[in-house]
Amino acid sequence: MENHTPPDRALMKDLTIENITDNVCIINSNCDNVRLKFLLDRLVNYLHDFARETRLSITEWEAAIGFLVQVGKISTDVRHEFVLLSDVLGLSLLVDAIDHPKHPGATEGTVLGPFHTADAHVVGAGHQISHDPNGEPLLAVCSIRDTAGRPLGGVSVDVWETDSKGFYDVQYADRVEPDGRAIVESDADGVIFFKAIVPVPYPIPHDGPVGKLLMKLKRHPYRPSHMHFMFKKPGYDRLITALYLRGDPYESSDAVFGVKESLVVDLYKVGDHEGYAEKYGVPPETKLLTYDFVLLTNEEALKVRDAEAWKEAKRQGGLKVVDGLLVPEDASETSTTKTATD
Repeated sequence: MENHTPPDRALMKDLTIENITDNVCIINSNCDNVRLKFLLDRLVNYLHDFARETRLSITEWEAAIGFLVQVGKISTDVRHEFVLLSDVLGLSLLVDAIDHPKHPGATEGTVLGPFHTADAHVVGAGHQISHDPNGEPLLAVCSIRDTAGRPLGGVSVDVWETDSKGFYDVQYADRVEPDGRAIVESDADGVIFFKAIVPVPYPIPHDGPVGKLLMKLKRHPYRPSHMHFMFKKPGYDRLITALYLRGDPYESSDAVFGVKESLVVDLYKVGDHEGYAEKYGVPPETKLLTYDFVLLTNEEALKVRDAEAWKEAKRQGGLKVVDGLLVPEDASETSTTKTATD
């Protein structure tokens, strides 16, 4: 039988609490994808340290495995329970902040959430994206610019929100077509405008394992009122963000940690802006949402991402940055171009 132990390493025997971690990393060291090898090396070390430091019991380990199995079982194409788990643990926001670090003047990102879909209709300017008759009418008028202040036309903007009861369209079993969501495109002046409804606070799905976890932690499942946005344009870094309504009761205790101060907005009335009612064809009492979004070019995003990555590499020592990702300093340049998904 072929021996797969690296030739310069001894065979693994008499595995103990003290040496199991090193041995797992040794057997994983045959991997020629340096980023994947680095990720697994750190993951194994952190997981093993967690087990040792907490004196993890078999009963607790089995419960954790069972929990993850249940998360998988309840997940569907429209209910991403693992995304929800990542969200409530704060991991989703952390990863987004790492991969899209704040650039002075640029709009901050936030969590995607588990209810984005790929079937939203492309609509024209001024379209009504929500057809909930019980929702409070809202007009959104937003600008999109680059960091130099130039308007960006031709930006594809994916927008989605709940209905007045706090449910996304995909949460209804009788859903026929998308509602409360659409894709709009900015005009030559970098402007988008559409009709929607005033966002409302709502609970994340809490009838599954993630909801049960929140109950055990004595945490509420609510998200503050918000509207999601995703921006795409060739040559520009994709931005996933959301706008949150100021004064919402859950503004400072979002179940998925998505709120950032720069994304908190006030609503006004269309009549407060001279000429808006006539220009956009809505009653003066209609609520008005405005915001000036700023996108980064791919080059700008890579520059700030690399700068932050190099700071972390220097802090830890023994690491370098290739294509914006951390790898060990002794990793070969030719193989570091692979990512963990290759």
